[in-house]
Amino acid sequence: MAKAITKEKRSDIIKHINAGESKENTAKWLFISVRTVNRVLKRYKETGSYEALPNGGGQKPLITEEEMNQVVLKIKETPDMTLSELIEEFNLPFSESALCRRLIRRGLTYKKRHFTQTDKSVKML
Repeated sequence: MAKAITKEKRSDIIKHINAGESKENTAKWLFISVRTVNRVLKRYKETGSYEALPNGGGQKPLITEEEMNQVVLKIKETPDMTLSELIEEFNLPFSESALCRRLIRRGLTYKKRHFTQTDKSVKML
């Protein structure tokens, strides 16, 4: 995938076209493709803005923060539960390794058949 063009280049495209330059000459002058010039012009005509569209924002979590807090509370109550038992009890939609990574991010590690807090300065919810 090609790099996104800068705001300045987008602005220059609009300036060159408004000054009467052809799309081909504008593309050559700015070292970009004619297709890029066309996309920027189309966006400018449709919205009045030449800025890039925002990125997607990533994947939504499979469970809510509240559900994950319930898992952590269960671990506090019964620290000797295994990952597979937690997944079964809460019907979690991911693997043991994914659950382990989530717990590590919350400051919990799996050692000697029970979960412990890694750092005493990290507050558990």
